Amino acid sequence: MRKTLLRMLGALLCVLGACADVMPAKDFKLDRMAGKWYMVGLASNAEWFVNHMALMKMGTANLLPTAGGDLDLSYANLNADGTCWRMTNLAKKTETPGRFTFHSHSWNNDNDMRIVEVEYEEYALVHTIKTKDGVSEILNNLYSRTPEVSSVVKQKFTQLCQESGILADNISIRPKNAECPEA
Repeated sequence: MRKTLLRMLGALLCVLGACADVMPAKDFKLDRMAGKWYMVGLASNAEWFVNHMALMKMGTANLLPTAGGDLDLSYANLNADGTCWRMTNLAKKTETPGRFTFHSHSWNNDNDMRIVEVEYEEYALVHTIKTKDGVSEILNNLYSRTPEVSSVVKQKFTQLCQESGILADNISIRPKNAECPEA
């Protein structure tokens, strides 16, 4: 019960204050986000995440900029039984470069996604505010061009998470996993 209350308080503080200030990277270059990324880190105080965090393994994201400035997001993760979980979304550009919005039909929620820090050939820190039925939750991702990341990049991810109000126990560097075959 205490953990649940702390999680809810952390999420509330984040949504009310700190997370509203999370801005996308300066000089964001959409075309340089294109290609394959490994989903190395994931963090959230959301109950669904905390309940499943121990089972989550590394997956991949393929990002494809559209001619109109939007971003096609294609995710894949190999399940323990050998099947593949896949999800796609079209993230629509906003007036702020590096900030996108989309509705996830898989999770029936609205997403406000910001690419807050990026070294295009190495890593990207992604901050997403997910809202469903009037309740907002934060999900931070660490994308990497390779399955391994440096301790410096892990620290940057941890710092973003802490600044977002995510509890240290809810920050996960996911174990490596085999990849899904091409669809």
